[in-house]
Amino acid sequence: MQLLDRGRDHVLAVFRVVIGLLFACHGASKLFGILGRKSPTAPEFGSWPDWWAAAIEFGGGTLVLLGLGTRVAALICSGAMAYAYFVVHQPVALWPLENKGELAAVYCWVFLLIVFFGPGKWALDSLLSKSRSGDSTEPSMAR
Repeated sequence: MQLLDRGRDHVLAVFRVVIGLLFACHGASKLFGILGRKSPTAPEFGSWPDWWAAAIEFGGGTLVLLGLGTRVAALICSGAMAYAYFVVHQPVALWPLENKGELAAVYCWVFLLIVFFGPGKWALDSLLSKSRSGDSTEPSMAR
C-alpha cells in the first residue's frame, strides 16, 4: 500500500490533466467547430445555455488541465454538468442510460472529486504559490 500511496499525487495530476483536456476539447468543439464537431455553427456569443456551457467546458477544462485555480474551476465545471444533467437530460427519462446523460453525470462527479482532492502534482497553482512565498531555490539578489 505504501508504494501505491507514494504515487497518489502523480496519478491525481495525470487524472486532472486528462480530464481537463477532454473537457476543454468538448468546449473547443462547440465554440470553434473543431475536433469532430458535426454542426458547423457555434452557439451565438452569450446565448443561454449553449454558449455559456461551451465556455465553461473550454475555460474550466483548460484551467483544470493547467492546475490553475483548480478547485474553483472544478467546482464550476461540476455544477455546470449537474445543471446539464438535471435540466437537459433528466427530463427525457429517469436513468442516465435512457436519457443520454451518462457523460454529464460522470463529469459532474469527477470534477467534484477534484474539488475535494485538489490538483495533485504539476499544478501551476503550486508553482505560483512557491514563487509568491519566496521559496525559490535561486539565491536572492536582495541585500
